[in-house]
Amino acid sequence: MKVEKIQDGIRFKVKVQPKASCSEVVGFQGEHLKVKVTAPPVRGQANKECVKLLSEWLGVKTSQVEIERGGGSRIKKVKVKGDPKNLMDKFINST
Repeated sequence: MKVEKIQDGIRFKVKVQPKASCSEVVGFQGEHLKVKVTAPPVRGQANKECVKLLSEWLGVKTSQVEIERGGGSRIKKVKVKGDPKNLMDKFINST
């Protein structure tokens, strides 16, 4: 899993599985964090649920989580804004 520290937070790749039976952060799959969401990949519903799930998982506000790339793909590049050290600690402790 590659988590990149940036000036205003962290950045990492997420692999999203839409239309799952339950929403959950599964764990690492290669370089990606695998996330399952119950929402379908229609009109950004899966993306919204992914952002909400990641914000709860990391203990940050949804406004701090942003999908930078891959809005229409299962592989997304996600940026989480905040103190990089605190976010890295949360990220490592949550896995």
